[in-house]
Amino acid sequence: MNAPTDNAGTVLVVEDEPRLAAVLRDYLHAAGYRSDWIADGAQVIDAFNAQRPDLVLLDVMLPGRDGVDLCRAIRAASDVPVIMVTARVEEIDRLLGLEVGADDYICKPFSPKEVIARVGAVLRRTRHGQPDPPVAGLAIDAHGGRALLHGQALDLTAVEFRLLRTLLGSPGRIWSREQLLDHLYADHRIVTDRTVDSHVRNLRRKLHEAGLADDPIRSIYGMGYRLET
Repeated sequence: MNAPTDNAGTVLVVEDEPRLAAVLRDYLHAAGYRSDWIADGAQVIDAFNAQRPDLVLLDVMLPGRDGVDLCRAIRAASDVPVIMVTARVEEIDRLLGLEVGADDYICKPFSPKEVIARVGAVLRRTRHGQPDPPVAGLAIDAHGGRALLHGQALDLTAVEFRLLRTLLGSPGRIWSREQLLDHLYADHRIVTDRTVDSHVRNLRRKLHEAGLADDPIRSIYGMGYRLET
């Protein structure tokens, strides 16, 4: 395991499950981060003010004071990035909708490696002002209305382009079919939600044919689709 370094930064882990907190801290330390742990929501603001971490990994459901309220309080006083952790899928839209000011979110259950990747991406983005591309080599040219893979334009329909742009815009977010339909058809035409499945299949095929080795679009049973980073 690598020793923590000052350059990587300090992460305040706010999690009331001791075993999960221990696993997260082990992975953070292995990645070179320092970390502190708070289990009680009522103690978070004092710890935050005293320690001044570089990032807060903040569970939503906490004793003492819930994570949503804590995120608002942190954001009102500081621009330190906050990644919310939730086991409640219905919270996702609220967390992403700038209502609480979170920089990112992670759904339980999760891979600790995914958490480390998200922490690194958020810190790089907030420190340097440029986001990492969610999928290496895949980019959206918004002005040109096209998608690029390693600089080469993809042959996508307008709907497939909007689908890819939507997924790339919120990597890790689970989109229901109904939510995706709202982004795919500007004229709000009446189509079944299973139409999304057809567009996803076509988009996957074209990405594969263009040379993208791993399919980044995940089907989430009973919920919809998610773009993996």
